[in-house]
Amino acid sequence: MKKITFAALAVPLMWVLLLLLLFSNYKVYAQERMVLSGIVKSADGTPMEGVSVWQEGTDDGTQTNEQGFYTLETFTNASISYEYLGFKKQTLKISGKVLNVTLVEDADVLDEVVINAGYYSVKDKERTGSIAKITSKEIGQQPVANPLAAMQGRMAGVNITQNSGTPGGGFDIQIRGRNSLRTEGNAPLYIVDGVPYASQSMSDTSLSAAIFAGNVSPLNSINPNDIESIEVLKDADATAIYGSRGSNGVVLITTKKGNADKTTFSVQSTTSVSTVSKFMDLMSTEEYLKMRRDAFANDGISQYPANAYDVNGTWDQNRNTNWQEKFIGGKAVTQNTQFSVGGGSGKTNYLLSASHRKDGTVYLGDFGYKRTNFLLNMNHKSKNERFSLHSSIQKSTQHNNLMAISMINNILLAPNAPNLYNIEGNLNWENNTFENPIAKLNAKYFSESGDLLGNINVNYSVFNDIKLGISMGLSETILEEFKTNPHTIYNPAYGLTSANSSIINSSYTHKNWIIEPKAQWEKMFLKGRLEVLLGTTFEERKQKGMSINASSFTSNDFIMNIANAANQRTTRDTESQYRYTALYGRANYIYNEKYIVNLTGRRDGSSRFGKNNKFGNFGSIGTAWLFHKEKIFQNSYWLSLGKLRGSYGISGSDLIGDYQYLNMFGISPYKYDNEITLQPLRHYNPDFSWETNKKLEVAVELELLDRRLSFSTSYYRNRSSNQLVGIPLPSTTGFNNVQGNLEATVQNSGWEIILTSTNLNKTDFRWVTSFNITLPSNKLLEFPNLELSPYVNQYKIGEPTTAKMVYHLIGVNRTTGLYEFEDVDGDGEITVLDRKKMVNVGTTLFGGIQNHLVYKNWELDILWQFVKQKNYTMDYYGAMPGTINNGGTYMLDYYSEENLDAKYQKPSSGSNSLASNAYSLFKASDGVIDDMSFLRLKSVQLVYGIPFKKSNVKCSVYAQGTNLVTFTKYQGGDPETIGSLLPSLKSFSVGFNLEF
Repeated sequence: MKKITFAALAVPLMWVLLLLLLFSNYKVYAQERMVLSGIVKSADGTPMEGVSVWQEGTDDGTQTNEQGFYTLETFTNASISYEYLGFKKQTLKISGKVLNVTLVEDADVLDEVVINAGYYSVKDKERTGSIAKITSKEIGQQPVANPLAAMQGRMAGVNITQNSGTPGGGFDIQIRGRNSLRTEGNAPLYIVDGVPYASQSMSDTSLSAAIFAGNVSPLNSINPNDIESIEVLKDADATAIYGSRGSNGVVLITTKKGNADKTTFSVQSTTSVSTVSKFMDLMSTEEYLKMRRDAFANDGISQYPANAYDVNGTWDQNRNTNWQEKFIGGKAVTQNTQFSVGGGSGKTNYLLSASHRKDGTVYLGDFGYKRTNFLLNMNHKSKNERFSLHSSIQKSTQHNNLMAISMINNILLAPNAPNLYNIEGNLNWENNTFENPIAKLNAKYFSESGDLLGNINVNYSVFNDIKLGISMGLSETILEEFKTNPHTIYNPAYGLTSANSSIINSSYTHKNWIIEPKAQWEKMFLKGRLEVLLGTTFEERKQKGMSINASSFTSNDFIMNIANAANQRTTRDTESQYRYTALYGRANYIYNEKYIVNLTGRRDGSSRFGKNNKFGNFGSIGTAWLFHKEKIFQNSYWLSLGKLRGSYGISGSDLIGDYQYLNMFGISPYKYDNEITLQPLRHYNPDFSWETNKKLEVAVELELLDRRLSFSTSYYRNRSSNQLVGIPLPSTTGFNNVQGNLEATVQNSGWEIILTSTNLNKTDFRWVTSFNITLPSNKLLEFPNLELSPYVNQYKIGEPTTAKMVYHLIGVNRTTGLYEFEDVDGDGEITVLDRKKMVNVGTTLFGGIQNHLVYKNWELDILWQFVKQKNYTMDYYGAMPGTINNGGTYMLDYYSEENLDAKYQKPSSGSNSLASNAYSLFKASDGVIDDMSFLRLKSVQLVYGIPFKKSNVKCSVYAQGTNLVTFTKYQGGDPETIGSLLPSLKSFSVGFNLEF
């Protein structure tokens, strides 16, 4: 692909726009000036504060005060405009020095709500696509570090899961399900102020796996309080304009902007205290030791081994410690402070914001996370509003200081294990019988990252119906990670020194630029309005990564200085470049204000494919019928809005990494004749092509009873085919697989229902309820020759791709006391051929219900989140009952002569091979998969607005709780974050917001 530089494209386009601006015709007349004053009231006579008052065609403007009064220096024969959200705009000619105005409420104000669809904006009532939106109002209700956390439970069709409660961790987001058979192929496209943002974790999994499972969200760098709105594009009509990039949905993030009418300062501060929301009900020492003794008895062992310190009397058998309280029982304190100043004059506004966030942890030790953000937004319009310029720049830095080895697994230590410290306050090794887990805290994980994002958007109206524009943006991320492994993590009895210490240093750089010129044309004809949008995209992304493993230091004091290591080895040194170009178009026609057709097309070119398939074509059609405007409904008092809409289209995906179609070679770890050699890494295949996702949706939207009740329901069906996967090859080829397309088809379908009700709307009291629910369905629709492929034991046609093929657990045999499984092939043995049962570990229902109540100066928000799902239980992650590991009290229901109908097999110390084999099969059976559904009180916030006599001062104080109560059958810590990661935390926050 021919290289197109930033300057080569940007400079000519900028000259065109500037020349159009210079030669535009501005007429100025010398007129007599005067001071105009007046009062602005509503229809009921109430003075209106904050009404924008300005002279048409100029930057001269002001705002009304708390009495509705204003003064404005202007010309004697000028036209003055008055505008306030929710009221109809009025423009009046001056007829004297006093001009009083009464504004009338706009009954169609909800129709004028504007939705950001990416390359264009659309009124909500005229929207043909499926777009979910939340604003700063909802985002600001939660003192969270990541914007994705603020979206949980609030959007239909958008399922978000927190992977870890450790600060700086990641989230998994699925917009209408998983389309690709590859995990990395399901990431949505993030757009921040018009600039594409990284969607996948950039962390080196070898360093962060123990803490975050290698998932570090790129959106951690964005301050949620800087966000004005988040829109999620879901169906073909909304996403097809992004072509291949929109296959898995698009998340549009728009930051806040300043107010052009006055200079405003604001200070916000929040302090939170977080704890683990729930501890497991673990066995006491008495219960645990009984199980251990029974385990040895079941194994025929009467003399306890020398290393069975918990039962042979070496450790105090009366000691009882709940290790959850020791390792994750702390209080994590979070402090978030933000300052901003915004203002402007006339048609120019700005906003400057700075914030700092500091998160503690619930772990032992002095660990934590810090983030600093800066945001500058500037916007300008010419006097005649034909020229506009929008620019933004964001800068953030993050510092994470954590342990390198997770402490979660240590919560299952034997309850009578020794104290962590001896009488002298030193680490206790209990005469070398105890591997003290606290020593592992000497291994540290550090990460430092810096993110920069900038965007300039220029638009110019050449004529009344033609507008030219160009958007230019860049982003840069620099991430550096360290993982230290000093010799002090081991027992001193091993005699290790700093020569056994090591460190891994990993660095990653991501640079991206994008240029998108566009042209818009709008024309009224044939009782309708036609809008045409044409544009192109040029994008380039460069990535560099390097990892160095160093060991054998003269002293641990120099462990962060790699040059001090005797051994240094580069384990990764990569550089890649990605180029993308596209031509897109949109034609939207609204006939008679009630029939809407929206056509979208895009031709994409990607450097990730060979010359035979570099380009792909994608498009969609969306239609809508505003049937409430038909004559039959014109006099209907109960129907405010009725819309039937549908869409169909094709989007694609190139999320396969760079250079996958080429022959690739890497440095071999082996030398030949003492020379460095190359080894083949990937086989050449220039013929694989784009994944394709065919999306269908039909929906009905209603607003009833003067908009007090709104309801929408939609059915969607997405079919993703031409799956990009690694096709396995015989070992004789020298390669494990070759990148290619499988003719497998994955279908995601489901229903989304949204209901909003204004229950009460009085002068002093307002109560609004919002409810959303999604019922998703996922299945593998087609997979030719599946039975002959390596995936025969992984997938099954007609079953969800999230289903696991497992053994079927019949129960505990009443004679042997061991687990018994279904012998599918009837050969008398349990082998892999009996592993045929499919159990879905995915989500089958999710949603949320929110209540918003306002009484005078008080506001109360309550959000419940609910999820119906199956997943792995703690039995899958825990050790076999009877070994030197604690477990939940539910495991006491084990087989014995007194309990023949037990749930768990008889415990074993590990020396019984039959018991160990049965337990191994148990962990691969449906016995470790259970209902993980939950209902959670996600957020409760109470806000009080302090009344001030001076209208230019606004102050509110608030208290909030998150993850307060969770109702679930899950017997572990948290049904959302399972396994060996820290569960999501319960938080209590207080704060204030001052504006003046």
